Amino acid sequence: MIHFAPERWDTVRETYRKWWAGELDRPAFFINFTGAESDRQPSKLPNYLYESYYDLDIPSEEVVDHWDWVLSQQRWVGDGYPAIWPNFGAGVLSAILGARLRNTPDTDTVWFEPERIDEIADIEFEWDRDNVWLRRISEIMWSAMEKWNGLVQVGMTDLGGNLDILSAFRPSANLLLDLYDHPDEVDRLTWRAHEMWWRAFDHFNSILQPRNPGYTAWTPIFSELPYYMLQCDFCYMISPTMFDRFVKPELTATCRRLGNPFYHLDGPGQLPHLKSLLEIEELAGVQWVAGDGQPLFDEWPEVYEQILNAGKLTQIWHGRGRNGRFHIDNLVDALGTGKGIIVVGNAPISEKPAIMEMLARYGAV
Repeated sequence: MIHFAPERWDTVRETYRKWWAGELDRPAFFINFTGAESDRQPSKLPNYLYESYYDLDIPSEEVVDHWDWVLSQQRWVGDGYPAIWPNFGAGVLSAILGARLRNTPDTDTVWFEPERIDEIADIEFEWDRDNVWLRRISEIMWSAMEKWNGLVQVGMTDLGGNLDILSAFRPSANLLLDLYDHPDEVDRLTWRAHEMWWRAFDHFNSILQPRNPGYTAWTPIFSELPYYMLQCDFCYMISPTMFDRFVKPELTATCRRLGNPFYHLDGPGQLPHLKSLLEIEELAGVQWVAGDGQPLFDEWPEVYEQILNAGKLTQIWHGRGRNGRFHIDNLVDALGTGKGIIVVGNAPISEKPAIMEMLARYGAV
């Protein structure tokens, strides 16, 4: 039912191997066409952005079958491939460690909140193998492995960044004061969250591997080595000095353990941290997202130039600039190269002729 020949995985692996090594002389393209005709029976489940919206009584097999229905209406071109990921909200490790997961269908998002706000010295992070969200994500991953047996790349759920996880227990204003009033406690919980993050990462990969073709996260950049899109949204509110004190050490330690670590640089408030980020030798790449109301992707050439000049890779989202041209075309014109860039995105299948023409120009057909 999924229109992707298993032998195409050999080409995908080779292309991304070259891209990560800096040996691909063109941009990489993960382009996924949606709205194609399906040749299977429709799913009975509604289409939700977050899997936590499904009642826990719904078997994991039915959730995966719904994914199969979604994938049956997709087609992959360029360097694309069938990919899915269990989306329980950004920072679901918070819920695994005991925070309350709150679905808000009216705003179509998920929040993580403390059951109560304890003093930072009283907070302990413990691993609970019976946690409802740990079990639910695990069951869905198991069902996906059984369903597809390696045809579909299943991504790591969004575990979150460590200060983001801590802020779920000490909501923002509290944690900001803690950085001044209780720095040692922030350090203690940051490194304890680091331990829990890796326990979760290894636990889920024990389910996904070795049948999963490789590694992906919420951004489907394929990697044969362990990959993750790291982040710290909380650092939007702190200075570069605070970033270097509370975020960079743990981030560096995680980069050293991952094979291909990326960082999600989210919004202009994080740009002051870019120079420090690029100093992390093991960091492979940076994804820049300007956010709503900001200039478009192709209108930040100086940011991408800084990333590429530091010897890092970068990612942009598929789409068009204000002049009607594709973002990647405008950016390549500004930078003089597309090497080291990956373009990721969905497009309606009605746009196939224009996109195939664009891919042909870059030799990605």
